Formats: sequence, structure tokens, C-alpha cells
Amino acid sequence: MNFNITTESISNIKSDLEIIIVHDKDLKHTFVQDKKLLKKAGFTGTQDEVCHLIEKNRLYVGTETLKGVGVRSAAASALRSLLGKKAYKTVKIATYLSHPRCSASLRAMVEGLVLGSYTFNNYKSTKVKSPVKNVEISLDGYNTHELSMETAARAVHNGEISANATNFTRDIVNTTPDDCYPEIMANIAQELAENSTLKCKVLKPKALKKEKMETLLAVARASRHKPRVIHLAHKPKNAKAVVTLVGKGLTYDSGGLSLKPADYMVTMKSDKSGGSAVLGIMKAISEMNLPIEVHGFIGAVENMIGGDAYKPDDVLTAKNGKTIEIRNTDAEGRLVLADVLCYAQQEVKADYLFDFATLTGACVVGVGHYTSGVMGNADEPKDLVVKMATQAGELATKLDFNRHLKKTIKSEIADVCNISNTRYGGAITAGQFLSEFIDEEHKEKWAHIDIAGPAFVEHAWAENPHGASGAGVRMMIRLIEKLVRTAQSH
Repeated sequence: MNFNITTESISNIKSDLEIIIVHDKDLKHTFVQDKKLLKKAGFTGTQDEVCHLIEKNRLYVGTETLKGVGVRSAAASALRSLLGKKAYKTVKIATYLSHPRCSASLRAMVEGLVLGSYTFNNYKSTKVKSPVKNVEISLDGYNTHELSMETAARAVHNGEISANATNFTRDIVNTTPDDCYPEIMANIAQELAENSTLKCKVLKPKALKKEKMETLLAVARASRHKPRVIHLAHKPKNAKAVVTLVGKGLTYDSGGLSLKPADYMVTMKSDKSGGSAVLGIMKAISEMNLPIEVHGFIGAVENMIGGDAYKPDDVLTAKNGKTIEIRNTDAEGRLVLADVLCYAQQEVKADYLFDFATLTGACVVGVGHYTSGVMGNADEPKDLVVKMATQAGELATKLDFNRHLKKTIKSEIADVCNISNTRYGGAITAGQFLSEFIDEEHKEKWAHIDIAGPAFVEHAWAENPHGASGAGVRMMIRLIEKLVRTAQSH
């Protein structure tokens, strides 16, 4: 999809279709040319409501707010309604600004257009794609707010990169486990590095053994697909800060010997969403060439069953020397993350450390399908994640640690148990388990982001399609951009 920004009046731009975002349910705005037809069609302008007046070549879509969260979702709904309609190759749209000289709504609109055009057709014999190839954006907007061409171009550029990185992540998550296993994830990372300024290092089993990553190796050992730990690095000159990202890349999770019920095993290709998000974030950071040093670490593993599978009652030793009693082999993601977190801290001394994981069903129970749970030892990194998630159009909330729940992962025979002895507070106890593998230097710099809810949902919602959403990508891009602005202001 190509974007062109112009100062031409929207009425003077030639296109196959005009998209009009309506933010007044009474349809009083002068730019709504088809009030009678819209009322006749029952269009009321509610959020994401679409009305396509084919004979007029105009598509109306409603939003409850001109802030990014509303405009992004509305733009996505408009593009989603055009999927498979081959007549509309060029569309035009005006700018909608919520505040003077604020480009956030424009960026959100571009993100929505790209995200709404997403399809995953790899396994369909008949492909349905977005017909839209070119988007003409008029800066002659519908309100008195104005943007300079430079500010608008930057908003469109960053919005396009951010949304494309999200769609890139969606593709990886949606790919089936037979087509995306640890070696393939490593290949994707290496290809990213070959086509960018990123540096890539991949650790194979012998190197993992040498690094004493025994908990990760235990999870992987019943699979025919050997594990990989991936390290991507963006290292600009005169970096303003250093950020480390760690992603859980379970390319498939059967539950191991603690086998999942059949209906819970379906969609477990999505257990690589954390690692896939790290790949998407690194892609975007490289393309934006942000002056922040960013390292992405991914533990790519498949958790299967077999005669060599690790077992409940095993005691494993993590990279930092802590011993772990295994009471459930389906609590495997935290074992992989334990070793990768230790390795990441060994390799990089960061100002911020964030991990992404579809870690617990308990997080989905607690906060729903659409919200990420944010945990950690200190408020500053957690608050930063929640704030930037909101700006990016993602939902995130803090889940605070407490000393009483931490007692529930105590083991009588090892340093820590991989599951809690209570069925309650499972997202938090999983986060507290991970805190056992955060060293003193990073203790106050770390936040764990449980994306189990929003990463993969089997229906469309807001700007997200059925399946993978790319959760975590846009929020972390915004967070790193925020670190750049903060550094430049000092």
C-alpha cells in the first residue's frame, strides 16, 4: 500500500473511493454530503459502523472520538469492508486531527488502514486480498487544525512502519507449527538481519548446553525440532539508552506430559506470539533507525511428548544456578524464559528489560481477551508500558506482586516450583517465578508483559482480525520512541 500526502482539497483528488470518518452521530457536519441516504440506510455513526454508498463512491465509517484509538479502529473497519472488492484500487481520505498540530490521529489512521487491509490466506485455495494499492491523504482536513507537510510525512512514515511490523508479526504467529518451528524462526531473524542493519546471532543446542540453559533444553528435548536462542541487535552510534526485549517463542505447545485437553491445544501455534512480537519490534526499530540500542532475545522451542520428555517431579537447574521443581510440564514458557532472561542479562546491561509472553490462561481469566497484564518489581517500567500501550491503541493493566502469593511457588525440594500451589492469581505467580531470574542490576528495570489475552483471538475486534493481533509490537515501538524524546529533551 502506497501513501501520498497532498495539500489538495479532498474534492479535487481523483480516486475510486472516498473514505469519510464520521464523528458526530447526528450527522450534522457539513462534510457529510449524503445525510438523507445515510439516514435511510440506518447509519448512525457508531464506532466502526460502515455504510458504503456504492453509487456515490463514498464509504462512511463512524468513530466515537477523533483520538487515535477511535480513528485507528474506524480506518481499519473501512479497509476490512473492502476486502475482495477489486474495483477500489485507489482511495482518498482527509485528515482528522483531535488537537492543533498533533499528528497522533493521522498516524493512527495510517496504522488502521494498513492493519485493516491485513489478510492471512496462506492455506486457502482462493485468496482474498485488499484491493487498495494507493491512498491519497489530503491535509486539507475537516477541521481548523493544521499540520505541516514535514510533521504529516513523519506521522505517515512511522505509522506505516509500525503497522507493517504488526502485520509481519501476525503472519509469523498465524503460520502453522509444521511450517514454523525453531529453525524457521531463526531463519526469519537471519533474513531480517541480512536485509537491514540488524546483527543476528543464533545459538544451537551445543551452544545452549555450553551456556548451561538446561531448563530450555529440557522443554525442547522431546521434539524433533531442535531449539534455538536468537539474539538480534540494533546498535546505533551514540545511543541514548539500552533496551533489552525477551520473547517466548513456543512454536507449538502440546502441554508435554501434562497434556492439554484437545480444545485447549487448538491455537497453540500462537504460543510463539512473544517471540514473534520481538521480531516485529526489531524490524520496526531498524527501519525507523531510532537512536536507542535495542537487543531482542527469543527462546524458540517446541514442547512435545515422547519417551525423552521432561517430567513432573524432575528438578532442573536454570542458567543462574537456581533449581526448579517441575510439577506441571505445561508451565513450560516460564522455564524457557528463565534461561533466556539470564542469558540476555549476561550479554547486555540494559536500562530497561521487557519480556513478552503468552504465559498464562489466568491472565485471560483475570483481565479478558483484549488486555495485557504488566508485572514487575518497580512501578516506573510498568507505568511506562501501560501509558505507551494506551497511546498505541493497545490495552494493558498492572497486576501487582505481593509477598503472600510469592509463598505459593515455594518448593520443599528445590529453590522454586514451576507452578503455584493455588489455582488463584496464576498470572502473578508466573510473573513472580520469572522475577527469580532477574539479577540485582536489572531488578528495578524489568517488566513482564503477559499477552496471552490479546495475542490471538478467534474473532475480529477493533483493528485486529481473526487470529493473531501482533500484540506488544506497537506499544513497544511507542515506548522506545518515548525514550528517544525523553533523552533529546535533556
